[in-house]
Amino acid sequence: MFKDLVQSNRSYRRFDHSVPVSMQTLEELVELARLCPSAANKQPLRFILSTAPSDNDAIFTCLKWAAYLTDWDGPAPSEQPSAYIVMVNTSKDWEFAKFDLGIMAQTMLLGAVEKGLGGCIIGALDREKLRAHFSLQPEMDVSLVLALGKPAEDVRIVDVTENGSIKYYRDDAGVHYVPKRSLVELTLDKRC
Repeated sequence: MFKDLVQSNRSYRRFDHSVPVSMQTLEELVELARLCPSAANKQPLRFILSTAPSDNDAIFTCLKWAAYLTDWDGPAPSEQPSAYIVMVNTSKDWEFAKFDLGIMAQTMLLGAVEKGLGGCIIGALDREKLRAHFSLQPEMDVSLVLALGKPAEDVRIVDVTENGSIKYYRDDAGVHYVPKRSLVELTLDKRC
């Protein structure tokens, strides 16, 4: 059921690093993105696919993990992603490319979940360092990074509490909780 796929698609930040993700799997995920709608059909996005340990290490050093978890510096080496997809915008002045980014990132993550994997869309990153590592031309804008692998954490959706906080958190057992607003709160108006 599609709802189950969406509910299983959490922002995973800890992975079983011993489980590899193949280049073929990354190519299959980009194939899904290729089929997505694109504003004005411009198709400005390009993708850097990485399963190589040296490139993965370089990408990892450019990422910032889980801002709400102020006492956590990110995944330990055994919990780091096994693969990455770097999303690059070749038309950075095209305002509508941001919609393509969201549609394609979500589509690739849903594809990853279908394959028994998980991931996290990361926008907090050192773009210039990443650009330099991959020798990208100045007109290419590093937009997002998808961190991918076999999830090694329990992520649960909970209702936003009375205090209204939407900050995700972890309990003493390491379970990661993500507060979500109710359908009633999200629905502004209903008309029949």
